Amino acid sequence: MTRDILAVQPDWSVDRLMEFLTNHGISGAPVVSDEHTPIGVVSHTDIVRNAAVTERSASDGLAYYRTLENVVASEEVGRFHVERESQATVRDIMTPMVFAVEHDATVQEIAEMMITGKIHRVFVKHRGKLTGIITSMDLLPLLRDR
Repeated sequence: MTRDILAVQPDWSVDRLMEFLTNHGISGAPVVSDEHTPIGVVSHTDIVRNAAVTERSASDGLAYYRTLENVVASEEVGRFHVERESQATVRDIMTPMVFAVEHDATVQEIAEMMITGKIHRVFVKHRGKLTGIITSMDLLPLLRDR
C-alpha cells in the first residue's frame, strides 16, 4: 500500500491533471472534495476516452502522449484527438465511483475487487478516513516473490 496519496481536485483543468500525472509518474489519482473525501478516480484512460486533450497540452506533452501508448489499449489511443480549447475539468472526465477496502482487507479481497470492478487502484480506509491506495502494480511483487 502507498500511504502518500496524491489526489486531484474536481475543478482542475485536464491540462493541469495531465501535468500532475506526468510530473509524479503516475497513471491515475483519486479525486477528492474540498473536505478531502474521495468522490471518484481519474486516469490516463479517462483522458483518452473523453478526448479532453487540448492543442497546448498536445504540443507540450509529446512525452505524455508516449506514456499513453504504453498504458492505454491501442483501440483507446486511436480515439485520441486534439481540440483547440478544451474547457473540460477533472469532474467532467472522472469515474464517479470509489472502490475502497478497510485497512485489514486481505490481498485476496483486494484482488477480487480489482478483477470484478476491472480497476487498477483501490483506496484503503481506516475508521472512515482515506489512509492509502493499492494499485495493481503493488500486487505484482507478491506474485513474483511467491
